[in-house]
Order: sequence, then C-alpha cells, then structure tokens
Amino acid sequence: MTVVTRFAPSPTGFLHIGGARTALFNYLYAKHTGGKFLLRIEDTDRQRSTQEAVDAISAGLKWLGIDWDGDIVSQFTRAPRHAEVAHALLDMGKAYKCYCTPEELTDMRETAKAEGKPMRYDGRWRDRSSGEAPEGVEYVVRIKAEHAGETVVEDLIQGKVTVSNGEIDDFVLLRGDGTPTYMLAVVVDDHDMGVTHVVRGDDHLTNTFRQMQIYDAMGWDRPVFAHMPLLHGSDGKKLSKRHGALGVEAYRDMGLLPEAVCNYLLRLGWGHGDAEIISREQAIEWFDVVDVGKSAARFDADKLANINAHYMREADDQRLLDIIWPGVEALLGERLAESGKARVLAGMPGLKERAKNTLELTESAAFYAHTRPLEMNENAAKLLNSHGLRALRQLTDILIDQEDWNAAALQEVAKDFAFQEEMKLGKIAQPLRAALTGSNISPGVFDVMEVLGKEESLGRLADVLGEA
Repeated sequence: MTVVTRFAPSPTGFLHIGGARTALFNYLYAKHTGGKFLLRIEDTDRQRSTQEAVDAISAGLKWLGIDWDGDIVSQFTRAPRHAEVAHALLDMGKAYKCYCTPEELTDMRETAKAEGKPMRYDGRWRDRSSGEAPEGVEYVVRIKAEHAGETVVEDLIQGKVTVSNGEIDDFVLLRGDGTPTYMLAVVVDDHDMGVTHVVRGDDHLTNTFRQMQIYDAMGWDRPVFAHMPLLHGSDGKKLSKRHGALGVEAYRDMGLLPEAVCNYLLRLGWGHGDAEIISREQAIEWFDVVDVGKSAARFDADKLANINAHYMREADDQRLLDIIWPGVEALLGERLAESGKARVLAGMPGLKERAKNTLELTESAAFYAHTRPLEMNENAAKLLNSHGLRALRQLTDILIDQEDWNAAALQEVAKDFAFQEEMKLGKIAQPLRAALTGSNISPGVFDVMEVLGKEESLGRLADVLGEA
C-alpha cells in the first residue's frame, strides 16, 4: 500500500504555526514511507475564504520547504460530488430528509441546554415519510447513524479510543440550500483522493467517530487515523498570539530561517534520542507518526531563537547576503556604497557568528556597506574622546606603512603599539572599532579591517581624525 497523507487547511487566514507543524508531520511521514503528500484547501466557507489566504498558505509551505504532490484540491469545486454521495446514501436508505423547522431546532437546543446536555437532534424525521413534510420548509439530508454498539479507533498516537454509537446523532450531510457540510465533504474528499492516513490535531477526534459513520455507510475503507495533541504555550495553556502563535510569514519577517522553524516544529511532540539539530534528510529517515507523544508540546520562542542562531552560523554566506541585502538597501538608502555588497559578503563569516536572526544580521552588516563618513552611535562617540583620538592618530601613522593587511598582522601591529604606549590592547581596539564601524559592537576589529581593506580603513580613520 502506498501511503497518502494530506494537509487540509481552511483559507480564512495565514498558515498558523500549529498548522505548519501538522503539514510538516504529514509531509515527513509520506516521504519516510515513500508515499504522497497532498494539499487540499477546505474553502467551503465562501464568506470567510479568500484567495489571499490560499496564496499565503501556499507561500508559507513553500518557504518551509514543504512541497506537495499534484495540484492543490479545492473543496468548494467538489460540491457536486459531495451532494452525489449524500443522494446515494438517500437511495440506499442510509440517510433521510429532515424537515425540522428552525423553531423545532431551537426548542431542542434550549431543552438540551436546560438539561445541561450537548445539543443532539432527536431523530424525529428518521422514519417519517416526505409526504408528511410541512409546506415551505427546505429539507436537510441527515445520515441514518448506527446507534447500536460502539465505534473503535485504533489511533496511531492516542491508541485505542472507543465511543458508544448512542452518543452520535443523525448529523446533517446536506444543508437546506443543497451545500455539503464539513463532515461530509472531508470524508468524500479523503476517499476520492486516496488518503490512507489522516494525521491531524486531536481537536478533530470527536469528528472522526462521526466521519466513520459515513465511511461505513458507503462501504468505503477507513483510513488510518493519528490525532496529535495541540501545541500549548510555555505556561501550559492553549497556544495563542501572546505565546508566539503567529502566521508562518511572521516568523520569516522576524528573521528566522525556514530550516530552523522546521527543526523546532519537528521537536515539538516528536524526538529521536537526544538529537536537537536534525536535518531534513535525517527527519525523513527517522520520522514515524507512532513516535509522536500523547502529551501537548509547549511552544518556547526563546528555544526557537536559539535554534535559529545555530542555523545562522551554518548557513551559506551568499544565501544570507541575498536574504538581508534588500533590508540593507532599505536601511541605508542613498548612503549605500557600491562596493558594500562585496564587503558584506566578505565579512559574513564574522557577522553571522553574532546574529540570532537575519534582522540582527541586517543591522550589524550595514556598516560594511555604508558610504563615508559613518554615523556614530552614542556609545561609539563616547569612545572617540581625546584619549581615543590621540591613540588612533598615532596608530594611523603606523598603519599607513603597513603592507600585510590581514587580521593576524594587523593585530600584531596593534599589540606592539599598545605595548610601546604602555596601554591595554582594548584601549586602542575600542576606539578603533568605533571609528571603523560607527558602533561599539562588531565582529573582531582586526577581521573588520581585513574585510574593509587598507584604503577604506584608512579613509574611515581619516574621517574621524578630521583629515579627510
């Protein structure tokens, strides 16, 4: 059997981080088993569904490197097929037309509420003829649910779960306007798409027992179900925006790398020994749905940031440059040097070691691309006091004659100068950093000098010393 999984979001907003984890787990399980991963957009709610949201979901998945097999399936366009199945159930006597008035349904709801029970349809049209239908009332199609016995789900994550069929009412398949309900559409789509494994949040577990009624009534094979616990915040409560439950695009805009987000999501509820950093190749090799835990995983934004910092250090320099360059251009505008891009790339090994995300990287890289003269931040200006400027002037006289312009040689020159002047190296390195970067924080100052080159370094020193 070829395993077929699916991700089926509703296009009423962006790709939520919890939905991204569901998509990732489905994708990895399909790849692990050599199967297929499908994408279906459950867009039957026409008032809330938007093309913008569809595009955002698609873009979010692609950014995460989660690609799907075949074309995206629109649930809305399949409404005629859903209705066809409902009418087939009518013809088989496994569904019936219900002519309950809105007032009758309201009475049922209020009675249930008064008794402290959930709303359940009482089946009053289950065995009645349509000839008894009141005038002017549109019928809905309800399944004739099996009320005897029990339904068992052998869930890959939750284990064996049993529900008495007496708890399942005759739920609606087709509304009065002929449109299908979610419960019907999901089953028909999963069957027609050949889905073998339904991996989704455990908030759908109660739906599963209802959906099995449709599978059984149609004589279709049931898929294998796996219901994973939903994500919680660091405080153990349901994940919300205050915990970091944002759309995937927000994490991209916060400067996170997609491989870091995927690595972190993978470890929320699943693990492989003590492995923390897991490549996509390893994830595909190791991942199995049966290893997903039953307990809710807690989302920790700080841990995500730390994992991202790891992937920043491992990322290709050119790739990082491509990511941050639009931000550098926006930050500097007309103050952008033509040679700046090459300098940023050359300085990337030192820059990425200190950045937790691409936003930090953008800000820290800007000094390499800045035209002269630099703007000094408050801390840098303090370092360029009379003592700092006097030391820089003396060191600059030495650097003018320096031929070997590499970090190691430049550090030795600075050490010799500090020794001769009976000062600590930091007393010259700190104002030197301020003059060259406009900041009191940067990669190693001698590495910076090597990246800038002799001409640019001396030019920046001259600007500060008033000799430009």
